[in-house]
Amino acid sequence: MAHQLDPTPAVHTWSLFRTLGRYVAPGSAPSGTLTENTEGGGLPLLELPGELAAHGFRSAQLCHFYLPSTEDAYLGELRSAFDEAGVDLECFLVDDGDLVDPDHGTEQRAWISGWIDVAERLGAPRVRVPAGDRAPSEETLRASAEGLRALAAEHPGIRVLTENWKSLLADEKAVRRLLELVEGEVGLLIDTGNWDDEEKYRRIGAVAGVAECSQVKARESASGVIDEEDLQRSLAVLREVEYGGRLSLVYAGTDDDEWGRLAQLLEIAARELG
Repeated sequence: MAHQLDPTPAVHTWSLFRTLGRYVAPGSAPSGTLTENTEGGGLPLLELPGELAAHGFRSAQLCHFYLPSTEDAYLGELRSAFDEAGVDLECFLVDDGDLVDPDHGTEQRAWISGWIDVAERLGAPRVRVPAGDRAPSEETLRASAEGLRALAAEHPGIRVLTENWKSLLADEKAVRRLLELVEGEVGLLIDTGNWDDEEKYRRIGAVAGVAECSQVKARESASGVIDEEDLQRSLAVLREVEYGGRLSLVYAGTDDDEWGRLAQLLEIAARELG
């Protein structure tokens, strides 16, 4: 029997980066990909779950760098805020770290492990971590698999996932090989926007059927204009390969009205799901 897409309205909180004041916590972005920004001025994170519920979302993937504190008291408040709003924390996203760094891979793994501790304390059932940021080869894929399996072994109470993201998982062949090497001990989150060449939809279809979570990211056809055709094709591929998880919507466009664009994505997804 074919799997059915989970209809729970879900969102990846990167979609609300501007709404949250472009906040990036100190020490949360060692690679420098994101610039630390603690000036505030946006929606406080503790108020996010209530706003998500008010905008029709019942599930969220939460970026690690939004957390201004990892103290138990604060994490308890945040966990309660999600519970009280009726918003499920589907997956905690560790958005930095490089397991295959030739000089600092061991240190990076320890850093990632610390954030997995945070995910567990928040009560998240899953955590997504990067597989690595070096070109794929048998050597780097094996190094990544070793690091990922070690993280999963260190944290048996949470499901560790990785994503088709960064340099290591540049195509479906690298993803498939890594999944072979982890032997089921680590799962996959599929992002429909991370591969952007003419083979995009074929690549997604080659691995999405085994994914446990998703991030459904729409392109823009013009500044501030969602490319509906791209979103429809991505959703069609997920249906065709019988992906059975949630569709965590991602708005990563140029319009400052992030809630408005997310509402549009919800409408398109609902229409496509029938």
